[in-house]
Amino acid sequence: MPDDIKNKIEETVLDLLNKVGFGGVVKLSDNTPVPANNDLTREEKRSFFIVSIDSDDDLSILIGKNGQNLSAFDHIAHLLVNKKLNNYNVEFPINFMVDINDYRKSKTNYLVDVARNTAKRVIQTQKAEALLPMSSYERRLVHTELASFKELQTESIGQEPRRRVVIKPSLPL
Repeated sequence: MPDDIKNKIEETVLDLLNKVGFGGVVKLSDNTPVPANNDLTREEKRSFFIVSIDSDDDLSILIGKNGQNLSAFDHIAHLLVNKKLNNYNVEFPINFMVDINDYRKSKTNYLVDVARNTAKRVIQTQKAEALLPMSSYERRLVHTELASFKELQTESIGQEPRRRVVIKPSLPL
């Protein structure tokens, strides 16, 4: 990603953070190489970045219960960034996720651990188990993590906001 676009994203998120009354350091992960000539493939256009906010302030109110306020902050950041980048003639939306003090990273690690432990238990007992309700992003993480377990199936059931993943033994062929 060109440095001017990266800087604009960081500046926009920092400005939003300051406007809601907090301070911190904002960094955009540089996890996807993008060619300088802007000949981007479809895959590169869908690249995903993490905008990390690190702060000594207590940002728990900005994270909210189960990350709900963080999701709202993330949504507003997307709107602002994509509006500002329209002025730079960027032809595609920048895909990023805002993470505050590694909250989402920790929650992802926790969900993966819960999914793996539940999967092992389901394999041993041969009885299906339902996980707690979670967001579509979190359910996708669980489905992706458990896709390599050939002896298991995962399925999302229920209606939002109580939608959850059920882990069950695969049916024999």
